[in-house]
Amino acid sequence: MVSRSKPACAPAAWVLSLTALLLCCSCAPRAKREVVVYTSVDLVYSEPFFRQFEQDTGITVKPKYDIEAAKTTGLVNALIAEQAKPRADVFWNGEIAQTLVLQERGVLQPYVSPNATDIPAAYRDPEGYWTAFGGRARVFIVNTNLLQPEDYPASLWDMLADRYPAASIGVAKPLFGTTATQAAALYATIGAEAARAFFLQLERRGVSFVDGNSVVRDLVQDGQLAFGLTDTDDALVALQNGKPVAVVFPDQGEGELGALVIPNTVAMVRAGPNPEEARAFIDYLLRHESERALVESGWCQVALRPVGARSPLEIAGLRTMEITFEAIFANLNQALDELRPIFVN
Repeated sequence: MVSRSKPACAPAAWVLSLTALLLCCSCAPRAKREVVVYTSVDLVYSEPFFRQFEQDTGITVKPKYDIEAAKTTGLVNALIAEQAKPRADVFWNGEIAQTLVLQERGVLQPYVSPNATDIPAAYRDPEGYWTAFGGRARVFIVNTNLLQPEDYPASLWDMLADRYPAASIGVAKPLFGTTATQAAALYATIGAEAARAFFLQLERRGVSFVDGNSVVRDLVQDGQLAFGLTDTDDALVALQNGKPVAVVFPDQGEGELGALVIPNTVAMVRAGPNPEEARAFIDYLLRHESERALVESGWCQVALRPVGARSPLEIAGLRTMEITFEAIFANLNQALDELRPIFVN
């Protein structure tokens, strides 16, 4: 009888199947890496940074921005609402008070970036929940067609002075963003009663309270207001666009409060969907090169460490408000609770 066994070279069916599977897997596209960043940083500054990060790392940024009227508060509320099932990986905040709110609510996850070691300890959470970098200052923006240099306001209290008609002064409502942070800082430095009285007097005078710092800038640069309170980045846009404005740092005299400098903060969201990419983004943001680029772009005006940046504004010898972030945070809720009834119709 002749044997009809298969030739030794014929592969078994399972070998063919395994080979096909391996070939299929090798051809399958890799999952695209991405990081979801919630940010209160103006799109004109953050968008170029995101694109550079994508180009350098291959990680796609999916940003969620604030809206001017709600500013950081809207993003914070979203992060709190999503806490059980986070959508965000990173929170890049243009200020710090609301970052501390998220830390208290358990929304953040510690991460200590190796690129933050030379940032002063006062600007880093000791447990790694957030890191601060590059700051902006609260300043007056003045219309130079309406006021001469000798008439520029020099102090926050000048907004109460009779020589300035109330209708010629503007400030964002002190319920959101950096204006809320400034309100909390005043509560901490001059006391709750005096701070509340200050804002109440402004409102009763008829000072224009508007929906954001950029609105203050636009009204001043267009001549609808003589001056107003805003952030240095907003004021700088008007200067760079050739508008008839000047920037005044308030309360620079001996014994005066000084200007409030508010840093950016970055933090990792607890249980976010892309933790590896979140850490990569935070590391990239905290590089010297990134802080320098953000200062020179006009988003930040004060570097928190030597990064070789040239600020578009003259800040040498700047007198700053001496206050801790913990003190600001400790007074934030009281400030908001007491001011909300005044400014919410």
